[in-house]
Amino acid sequence: MGRAPRGFAGVPDTLGFHMDIDELRGRMGEGDALVSNTVLCDHELCYEEANEATFETVLFRGCLFEGVDFSGCTFRDVRFSGCRFIRCSMDRAWLNRVDVVDCSAPGLSLAQARIASTLFSSCDLSYANLSESSIDRLRAVGTRFCEAAMQRAKLKHVELDGCDLTRLDVFGTPLFGIDVSSCTFAAPVLSADYRELRGCTVSPEQALALAELLGVRIAED
Repeated sequence: MGRAPRGFAGVPDTLGFHMDIDELRGRMGEGDALVSNTVLCDHELCYEEANEATFETVLFRGCLFEGVDFSGCTFRDVRFSGCRFIRCSMDRAWLNRVDVVDCSAPGLSLAQARIASTLFSSCDLSYANLSESSIDRLRAVGTRFCEAAMQRAKLKHVELDGCDLTRLDVFGTPLFGIDVSSCTFAAPVLSADYRELRGCTVSPEQALALAELLGVRIAED
């Protein structure tokens, strides 16, 4: 089967091969394994290690991941749909053309991850850790980042549409060219060392709220 389209289209809902849970566990236990061109539906993985596996053109639908360590894994043309992540880690993972849709992932750790192109749509990423991640392209729609950490992240192209950014911690991360005009926040979204939003698009109400909360100023490009 051909590769899924680039961008945020994600993999198709049906692929030719459905993998069972035992085979998936066996692949993940091998180390540097390849899981490709497959659909995994309604599986439960608890306290497993993926051992830097590569997932390519894969659809995870309705799966539960609890305590799963995806650290160092590669996700290419992957879609997570209606999945739950509980105390999972994707530290140092590479996410390239990944869709995460209608998923619950509070506390998901993506520290030092390389996020090449990723969509989060209608997800709960409260308390998520994206510290020191490298983000080339991230689009988030209707997603909760309450009390998430994005400290010292390297951002290139980020789109946030209708997201909840309450108490988002971006210490050491300059927010250049980010549009948050449709987002909501009820507490500081900047740490104390950044007193300026340069090239950041905000609504008039948000500008007033930021000024009152942080004393920041909105700078011209």
